[in-house]
Amino acid sequence: MSERFSIDTDSGLIEPARQCPSPNCDERPANAVPELLVVHGISLPPGEFGGPEIEHLFTNRLDWDAHPYFQQIRGLEVSAHLLIRRDGEVIQFVPFTQRAWHAGESTFRGRTCCNDFSIGVELEGEDETPYSDAQYTSLAAVVAAIAEAYPGITGREIAAHADIAPGRKTDPGPAFDWLRLYDCLS
Repeated sequence: MSERFSIDTDSGLIEPARQCPSPNCDERPANAVPELLVVHGISLPPGEFGGPEIEHLFTNRLDWDAHPYFQQIRGLEVSAHLLIRRDGEVIQFVPFTQRAWHAGESTFRGRTCCNDFSIGVELEGEDETPYSDAQYTSLAAVVAAIAEAYPGITGREIAAHADIAPGRKTDPGPAFDWLRLYDCLS
């Protein structure tokens, strides 16, 4: 891995990541700590990469009239802890100490409300487009830092959004190479 990340567990911030604070978060329930990492895929507009729209969505600044698709998500207030761009850049929207609004209605191993105890990592992409080499490199480095800071999160506590919200979500989709991620972690 070319980049090493570190997490300050008091502040919940990961370095080096660009900070772009989102208002779409709140306090975790009492005694809740990160015990799950959820991998997502997102592109805005769908299938388009590199623009500011994801950041604008997560910070409530999206111009709902800029693209016809945005009418379908108008007023949506969502966030993730991190976004990994196609070039590998890592952007933090919500400190890990807070609850990001990324999972929605969700269940993991019988536990509901996954936002309460998870970290959400969005990959800029979509279900059918292969994710980039730089994204796998950054994701592996991020996962290593998360596992060090939150020992309850191991390879067995990493799930797709589709796994915790089956029938409702499909991301990160079949284009995401889980074996490649696990190879990077070993």
